[in-house]
Amino acid sequence: MHVLVTGSKGFVGRNLCSVLHTIDTVQVSEFDCDNSLKELETNLKGVEVVFHLAGVNRPQNDEDFVTGNARLTEEICAMLQRLKKTPKIILASSIQAELDNPYGQSKLQAEQVLKGFAERTGSHCVVYRFKNLFGKWCKPNYNSVTATFCYNIAHSLPVTISDTDRSVELTYIDDVISALVNEIPKKEGTQKSGFTFAPALDSYCITLGELAGLITSFRESRETLILPMFDSQLVRALYATYLSYLEGEDFAYPLNIRTDERGSLAEVMKSNAFGQIFVSRTKPGITRGNHYHHTKTEKFMVVEGDAVIRFRQIDGTVVIEHRVSGTEFRVVDIPPGYTHHITNVGAGELVTLFWASEIFNPNHPDTIFLNVALSHENQ
Repeated sequence: MHVLVTGSKGFVGRNLCSVLHTIDTVQVSEFDCDNSLKELETNLKGVEVVFHLAGVNRPQNDEDFVTGNARLTEEICAMLQRLKKTPKIILASSIQAELDNPYGQSKLQAEQVLKGFAERTGSHCVVYRFKNLFGKWCKPNYNSVTATFCYNIAHSLPVTISDTDRSVELTYIDDVISALVNEIPKKEGTQKSGFTFAPALDSYCITLGELAGLITSFRESRETLILPMFDSQLVRALYATYLSYLEGEDFAYPLNIRTDERGSLAEVMKSNAFGQIFVSRTKPGITRGNHYHHTKTEKFMVVEGDAVIRFRQIDGTVVIEHRVSGTEFRVVDIPPGYTHHITNVGAGELVTLFWASEIFNPNHPDTIFLNVALSHENQ
């Protein structure tokens, strides 16, 4: 299947081409502003599907809206008629086509040009009226408030909001690309005809204040270690988008390491939904723990070294023992009501990954010290 993508270096085009190039049955031709109209016509000769994504959003003068949106669509349709080709055409339009502004009017004109082409030739033409799109590779300080917020916050630049209560509807780029890829006919010769509007894609409604606050929390999470609630698709998509605006040197960040005679410990991440994760390094022969919890639960996993984890029910006398090694990747659950400790029994340093079911609260630690050994001596 030969597919042409106009605007291939733009936000939607770049994301679409990155997926199309992974599909073995699809041959992709790309067209962007650095290509000539002659190259465009050459690509149209053997094309079966055209994703017409090229367009103008913020030109220096309003006349360029028509040139970049409606006129290019006219050129493509005229070329196809000269070539006597009727590929399926998918046009990227905007919900602003319903509004009375220069950009919206130019998008509406492009839709009308495509509709006329479909009526004259019987080609199958589909129009997507996109809402506010966001995702990786979107240009900041251009036409996407999400991209601008992500870029500015990632680079410690100020964010200006004229109305924090103003709502916007956001559509994630991966949902757009999934819909566009599904427009490619599964079999040759099964193409429909006529002009249609694609169903509206899923979107998320959020105020500008909430959007800025959420993205700011992503940046602050490196200090607080508190992650947002990832049970929301919007949050997952926004977090992925935010990370895509970090500079390479900012991908890594340090943790606050606490060191004492036993070794070192660092909290890694926290969440009100799943608790917290931390990691420790323990010197040979050293024991950590000798405490119990009433409600809090934990999981221990040794990732390097050898250890023994011992338990005793707080009103019992039987000591339960589990030997663990970094070669096993074995998880040990820590039930409530059992005093417990972990001892490094290896010759080298012990590295352990811990999970706790709740974030540590110094005002309600739910941690009561009690030796596992009845003799009050470390075992």
